Amino acid sequence: MATQSKLAEIALNCTCFEYHHPWTKSCACAAAGMMLSEIPPSLRTYATVYVLALIMRGRVPSLKDLKRTGAGILQSTAFLSMNGGLFVFAVCQLRRLLGGFYFSTVAWLPSFLASFACLAFERPERRAPLALYVANVGIETLWKMLEARGLVRSIPNGQVLIMGLSVTSLMYLYRTGLHKTVAKDPTFKALGLILGKEEEGPLKSPVVTTSQSSRTAPINFRCISSYVQLYDRLLKAKHPSCPHKQGCVPNAVIGGLKPFLGGVGLSVGLKLLLNIPKIFQFRMQWRKQIFNKGSLQLGLALGIFSLLFKTTSCGLRHTFGFDDALFAIPAGLIGSVGLLRFPNTTVACYLMWKALQLFYNWGIAEGKLPEVPHFSMLMYGFFTAVLFHSAILEARSLRPSYYKFLMGISGNRISRFNVKPFEAYGLKSQDQINYVIKKLGIDMTSPFPLVALTV
Repeated sequence: MATQSKLAEIALNCTCFEYHHPWTKSCACAAAGMMLSEIPPSLRTYATVYVLALIMRGRVPSLKDLKRTGAGILQSTAFLSMNGGLFVFAVCQLRRLLGGFYFSTVAWLPSFLASFACLAFERPERRAPLALYVANVGIETLWKMLEARGLVRSIPNGQVLIMGLSVTSLMYLYRTGLHKTVAKDPTFKALGLILGKEEEGPLKSPVVTTSQSSRTAPINFRCISSYVQLYDRLLKAKHPSCPHKQGCVPNAVIGGLKPFLGGVGLSVGLKLLLNIPKIFQFRMQWRKQIFNKGSLQLGLALGIFSLLFKTTSCGLRHTFGFDDALFAIPAGLIGSVGLLRFPNTTVACYLMWKALQLFYNWGIAEGKLPEVPHFSMLMYGFFTAVLFHSAILEARSLRPSYYKFLMGISGNRISRFNVKPFEAYGLKSQDQINYVIKKLGIDMTSPFPLVALTV
């Protein structure tokens, strides 16, 4: 207990110079150096994002489009660059105000304040997508932090369960037609490509069949022509309430084949795009990189999902005699079996947050949920704070790719913070940082970060 108390006293009395910027005693230089080091990578990141968005429009940009793109790049670069600088500033000022460092003020609270303030400089239409992005990474990080403490436990294929429930929720919105009103989102365009426009809502008036004008003649299986007749019936069999034009069987089969081919093409295309240098250098390992089972996984997941969704939907229409948006729930859950072929945590988290966002918007529109002012900014601030806290105190809980991103955007500062005074928290933060540095092969030979401003 005496040792723990002594460690806690050291953490409380630690100065921001000892912890946050040991290369300079000036807090102003530390904040300015962080902000200046963030400008080039921020500019590269957002230039790529905005230019790709401009290309994706598929038309020749006008002068107005180019001006808007340029202004957007500069505005987003300023937002991201100020985030790190204000974070350093907030760390130093909170230590002065509170007289020392507490667990929440080492990284979480200063990051929350800095992120919330900086997002006000970003374009309003980009705030919600940014909040969803950091929430996607943040919820995964938060889960790993809780898992490290033994408070939660992961279950096999848990991400598939989340993905299936989320897709089912989105399909219900799609079939009700709310994606055209209170739940507008580009995600439904992707669902339309996978499942086709036939499943799109709002539904027409229910069609209930009570009688048939002509009874189909029984099939005599002793005759060969009867098998041809059976095959013809299977191709043309369709309930009046089914929204598709062809028979239910070809609709389901073709509806599964198209997403399968599209998913395989997308996987192969992305792999080719990421390996362009190797292709031109004739170092591409085609069999290992392209012609393998991994290239089929996304296609199989999309194809099986669409096949089972359409088959279940048509089966329910034939059984009950009418169509209903609620049929999307059992159809989506059964179709989720196909998602076992593509158990991706990132996609699962994205779909979960997207579904929650759209249902929240629906609840606000119906007057059943209160509208929280600046909800996107609060959400962005909270989860960005989680990511900064994890990067500094619990580095092993953070996604490796995001840790590398923070290292690049901060000018190699994150892993240089002296966290030894905070061993009192029992997280072994320095050991976690050393492990991540070694695992990712981060170069730490230089004693200073980029733009150190050691004045």
